[in-house]
Amino acid sequence: MKPVHSALPVLCALVVLLLHGAPAHAAKPNVLFIAVDDLACTLGCYGDVVAKSPNIDRLAAEGTCFRRAYNQLPLCNPTRASVMTGLRPDQIKVYDLDRHFRDKVPDVVTLSQAFQKAGYFTARVGKIYHYNVPAAIGTDGFDDPPSWDRTINPKGRDKAEEAQIFNAEPHRQISGALSWLAAEGTAQEQTDGMVATEAIKIMHEKKDEPFFLGVGFFRPHTPYVAPKEFFEMYPLDSLRLPYAPENDRNDIPTAALAHNCPVPNYGLDEPTLLKATQAYYACVSMVDAQIGRLLSALNELGIAENTIVVFWSDHGYHLGEHDGIWQKRTLFEQAARAPLIVHAPGQKRQGACDRIVEFVDIYPTVADLAGVETPDNLAGRSLRRLINNPHAEWNGQAITQVLRPADDRLGEMVMGCSIRTDRYRYTEWSDGKYGVELYDHHTDPNEFHNLAQDPDERAQAVMASLRIKLKKKASGKTPTVPVNPARL
Repeated sequence: MKPVHSALPVLCALVVLLLHGAPAHAAKPNVLFIAVDDLACTLGCYGDVVAKSPNIDRLAAEGTCFRRAYNQLPLCNPTRASVMTGLRPDQIKVYDLDRHFRDKVPDVVTLSQAFQKAGYFTARVGKIYHYNVPAAIGTDGFDDPPSWDRTINPKGRDKAEEAQIFNAEPHRQISGALSWLAAEGTAQEQTDGMVATEAIKIMHEKKDEPFFLGVGFFRPHTPYVAPKEFFEMYPLDSLRLPYAPENDRNDIPTAALAHNCPVPNYGLDEPTLLKATQAYYACVSMVDAQIGRLLSALNELGIAENTIVVFWSDHGYHLGEHDGIWQKRTLFEQAARAPLIVHAPGQKRQGACDRIVEFVDIYPTVADLAGVETPDNLAGRSLRRLINNPHAEWNGQAITQVLRPADDRLGEMVMGCSIRTDRYRYTEWSDGKYGVELYDHHTDPNEFHNLAQDPDERAQAVMASLRIKLKKKASGKTPTVPVNPARL
């Protein structure tokens, strides 16, 4: 039998807790919610051998890097609205750059609102909801005022120096064209550098109370603007355009190719395309440096161990794949897949997770990790199980969709819907009227061979099975709500 006095240390500890409160690690965790605009999986932690992204790579190594995470619609406004509401595009009826999600769901509780209700201070610096980049830098853009207690909209020298930007397609606005500038000065003078600076100020101010801080970076969205030092990290002679087999587009439906990029490589020559590639990667490294500043500030303030860090891009991005596709708006892997990294305080497992997850999973995951109550109708599920064990049973599948306007290629508005499973991607355009695609990622990870063209018996069976699963999450119907064809 143990002596009675052996219980004294425990009793003393209980008294200390009662007198002084719980230890710091038991406090409500902060949330640093980092969004990057138009960032593909062009990061070292995603296997890109060109990218120089040491700060994001470190975050991935210390947290959970979801290497197969998929957005719901590869266009800025719809995907950001989906992430922040936790609902799919068909639920919020947002498919273009002009419609606000509250038009359909006026009383929805957004992710940051859920934290407000739980007693958190919520702030946004930069782009979390949609902005018209770069014209609206310095304004609220297409924001949602109820989501924030404070908003800050930095405006850097990149806006002031727009006249210096080179536009490879002068008939387009610089925000939608391959356009870039190797800028003078430092990154902290750029809008994204100012975004990091302002976010760090809020961390200092609110370090002693729980906060949800949304930090939205504008690059690498076009125009690709970064200081010259970041361009120098990527010599032109070290870059190559993506490989595509001869006649790669022969088995791709017309609707699968975005209306804003119908001509391979916009008709531009290889030297120009390589300069655009260099500029894109320069912006990736500039943003990585700003994220490094944010992570360093967490450590310097002593709050890193009590802060959930979520890093995501609104969608993927093409850099010339499939014989010259650029930017977003497709249902191929490059646009549907996007970076997602979550670092939870005290997590015991770190590294990569290869389970299929969706961006509608972000809302329930962050709330679950913080112990914050959520609405009952969220479309996704918490990723906590995979953060605890990246190899846990999951059975995930991802639904991505995109809307095409009627034009000289398509006689009517066309909805494309795609389902990604561990092995396959199945896509149909207007219920198959404008084409069907099936890619086997086991043998064809670059989606070069469309098995839906002259399918054998096995391919037919796979498509029949996946179509049933797809229809449960995306109707494929043309929207009945107002849609601006010029803003798709």
